[in-house]
This record gives sequence, C-alpha cells and structure tokens, in this order.
Amino acid sequence: MPSLANPAAPRPGDVAGTLRLLAYLAMSVVLIVLDHRGGWLTRAREAATVAVQPLWQVAGLPARLGQAMREDAVTRSVLAEDNRRLRNELLVMGARQAQLQVEADENARLRGLVGAAARGGLDVQLAPILDVDLDPSRQRLLLNAGARDGVRQGQTVIDAGGVLGQIIAVTPDTATVLLITDLDHAVPVSISRTGVRLLAYGIGRADRLELRNIPVSSDVQVGDVVVTSGLGGRFPPGFPVGRIVDLRPDDSQAFLIGGLAPAAQLDRGRDVLLLRGTAPAAPRAGSDADAGADAGAAGGTVPGASAQAGPPDPPGDAAAATERTP
Repeated sequence: MPSLANPAAPRPGDVAGTLRLLAYLAMSVVLIVLDHRGGWLTRAREAATVAVQPLWQVAGLPARLGQAMREDAVTRSVLAEDNRRLRNELLVMGARQAQLQVEADENARLRGLVGAAARGGLDVQLAPILDVDLDPSRQRLLLNAGARDGVRQGQTVIDAGGVLGQIIAVTPDTATVLLITDLDHAVPVSISRTGVRLLAYGIGRADRLELRNIPVSSDVQVGDVVVTSGLGGRFPPGFPVGRIVDLRPDDSQAFLIGGLAPAAQLDRGRDVLLLRGTAPAAPRAGSDADAGADAGAAGGTVPGASAQAGPPDPPGDAAAATERTP
C-alpha cells in the first residue's frame, strides 16, 4: 500500500508566471488610475490617431477614386441628357417666339387696317392675299376673295397706308389686283398742300412711283404728300398715294420728274381692304385735256402702251381698256 506524501512544491516557472500576472495587474490598475486623473492615455490615443491618419487616407484612396469616377460618369450622363433636352426646348421656344412675333406683327397690321377704315368711316371688305407677283414687268396681287364674296371689277384696293391698286379681273373665288406700281398703271393725283393735279406712274418697282410732266413753275416740293384726285371716277379722292422724295428736270429741261415713295406697303402684309360702292366708271368726254388724260389714267394704261402685261380687260370695263394719250 502506497504511503501518503506531501504535495509537490511549486515549480519555479509557475511562480514566475504568477508574479508577471500580478505585475501586469498592478500596472493596469496604476494606468487606469493615472488615466482617470490625468487623461494622458486619451492624449496618447489622439496623437496615435493623427499619426496613422495618412495610412487611412492611402488605404481608402482606391475606394474614393472608384466612387468619384462612378459619380462623374453619372453626372456627365445626366448633364448630357439635360443639355439635349434644354437644346430641344430652346429650339421649340425659339420657333414659338418667332411665330408669336409674326402673329403679333400681323395683328398690328390688321389693327392698322381696321383702324384706318374706322377712322375714315369707310365701307370696306377685308380680303386675304393669296399670291404676290412683283416682277418688274408685272405687279399683281391675287386675292382669296371673288365674285361669291361680292368683289367687283374696278374696286379700289387700299391698306392702312394708302392706295394699293384696283381689281382688274374677278373669278368666283379669286380676284386680281393691278398695283399702282405696275408699268401699265397711272393714277390721277393731286398735291395735298397746293391741289396741283398730276399723274403718278408705275415704273415696275414696289418702292417708287414717278410724277412726270410737272411744270417747272408748279408749287411742288420734296416732302409733299400726294393723294388721289378723284378725276376719272376710278379712285375716290383724298386717299394717300405717296410722298415726294426727289425732283429732277427731264431731258427737255421744261418739266420736272418727281420720285414718289408709295404710302401703301406694297411688299408686305397678308390682307388688304376693298372699298365698296366704287363701281367702274366709263371715261367722260370733255374739253379739259387734263381731265380726259386723268380719266384714261384711272384705267391703268400709260402713254404709248401698245400691249398690256396681261389679257385684255372685258368690254364691260371701258375705263380699263381706254388708252391714254398725253
């Protein structure tokens, strides 16, 4: 039977480990107390955090670069789409603005037409322009109104500025206007300031008429307003025809030739006014040579004209078919 013996004595290694543990515990307690009272461990941690901050920046750089690239790609795509949409909207708005401006200008012209008719107490008819022919040898308008709308041959055509011309042909749905600037047209006129009677001839230009055979002794000046005289019975008196812009002697030096700027806007607008109650009037024979010439001029021919720019007028319009002699 084995005999009982005393427990083995502790080994040196175990004693050393225990002492180290106690030392660590004591050191921990001391550090805790010191940190609690002085806070120096907190400052040490902050210093260490600052020291390792560059390492964190370097470590996170790839992730940040990738995120920035993704955001840039998304932003660029969004901006491109926004730019495309805004460009389209800008084009649409520009087109709408241009259209509105055109409509505003047209409304202003229409208000001018209606205002001119209202101020003069005129019985007028509004007619849209269907086609324009401003060839130097043929100055015509085609109106979208005809016999079915009450349009008659010989009616005077005006706008807000003054006389445009006269109706020379009518169909059931359209009417042709001979402009006062046509080479085969002349208008009996008078100087508004003095009453001097003259003839305004068309020369094939939409911006100019001519006053020919003006006596040198006549009281005619640059800037004078020229209106219809009413002679010949085709154009009612008192409607503006133009303004004298220059005077020069003719080849004989015995007469003056005046340049006349038309009062009507012959090259613009989409509507005109037709005067009602101005039926064609046949020329009347008289002893006054000027009155006879004016009556022929109201029909739209010029001295020496051997052929008309268009087909001959029907027999019913005797004034339009009369050839005027100086």
